[in-house]
Amino acid sequence: MTNNKSLFTILFTIFIDMLGYGILIPVIPVLFAAPQSPYYLLAPGTDPKQAFLLLGFLLAAFPIAQFFAAPILGQMSDVWGRKRVLIISLLGTALSYLLFAYGIITRNLPLLFAARILDGFTGGNIAVAQATIADITAPENRAKTFGLIGAAFGLGFIIGPYLGGKLSDPAVVSWFNAATPFWFAALLSLMNITSVFFFLKETLKNAKPQASIKLNRALHNIYHAFTIRGMRSIFSTGFLFQAGFAFFTSFFAVFLLKRFGFTQGNTGDYFAYIGIWIVLTQGFITRIVTKYFSEQKILRFSILGTGLMLLSYFLPTHSWQLFLIAPVFAICNGLSQANLTSLVSRNAPPDVQGEVLGLNSSVNALAQSIPPIVSGYLAGVLTPETPLMLSGTVIIFGAFVFWTTFKPSSFVNKK
Repeated sequence: MTNNKSLFTILFTIFIDMLGYGILIPVIPVLFAAPQSPYYLLAPGTDPKQAFLLLGFLLAAFPIAQFFAAPILGQMSDVWGRKRVLIISLLGTALSYLLFAYGIITRNLPLLFAARILDGFTGGNIAVAQATIADITAPENRAKTFGLIGAAFGLGFIIGPYLGGKLSDPAVVSWFNAATPFWFAALLSLMNITSVFFFLKETLKNAKPQASIKLNRALHNIYHAFTIRGMRSIFSTGFLFQAGFAFFTSFFAVFLLKRFGFTQGNTGDYFAYIGIWIVLTQGFITRIVTKYFSEQKILRFSILGTGLMLLSYFLPTHSWQLFLIAPVFAICNGLSQANLTSLVSRNAPPDVQGEVLGLNSSVNALAQSIPPIVSGYLAGVLTPETPLMLSGTVIIFGAFVFWTTFKPSSFVNKK
């Protein structure tokens, strides 16, 4: 019963994290890439190249900050316990939403950047949440349980963009504006803090109170991740997969805006549709598939499928055709996300789950920090479609790396 309460609380924490991320998706493009929008924050006549580049840097602020902070929070959770670190990080997330909303209202660009950086520094709670899951789950069941994490992601992916689109639309309620979704996200984060405080029992059984916390862990982690013999292949694959996915998430909403004329409401609805399929995949399909196939067998096909589906977004000539691609894309992506995390966790000793998953978060954060900046540059110099092309190409290359370098015998906790 205690484990069930802890699991539910952690899943709610991850859901709120993804909800806040999802809310950004339909709102951000109209702030920087739609001069005709009343919410456009830049001066009239701003060069689109400069606007796209600024958008890229804003989207990169969170993962860059998370890159440095996530391993520190992971170490802190191994020393102080999961619960305390989660509460601290959630407080930072709530404050960041408040600052971001106020920055939109006051048209204060530096404040928007500060809010995203603050959320990045305190938003390493995903690694801590994953460590908590690992504390209460047997190694052979982690792929299924990480599938539930993916389901929470997917649910946030449904509701976040949908809320971002609706809560920012004054046609729904007259006093709604671009800041409204972030006020709402801050309120949910405060509710999340309450749930962690009252319902999450400390899951760490082998605390290391005498251990020192290394502040320069992020750069060391990157070097260490790609020199660990048994982990090099999976970290390389994960880096390429997350980088490719970041190219998709950073500028896909701009792609929809420019190519199909999507409003923030249309974009929110479409991402919500993708999220429904991610939930189905992570909550049900992953649990069924992992009964019959190991993580490595699933990933050999799911990563390649994700890349191919991203490239297929160039085929539709009408917006309704986009809805035919989403189910296959979401299934491939969902299977990849859950099983990549499971492979990392199954190879980590029980007493350093937080540290190793923090290392994994460092790799992911670095992978997610580069594409928004590159996307902003390429969208300005070439076309807004270019980041999507690069997205599929990078993930297909990641599939090639996994096929040619991964060796199951190098993992400790094998099926």
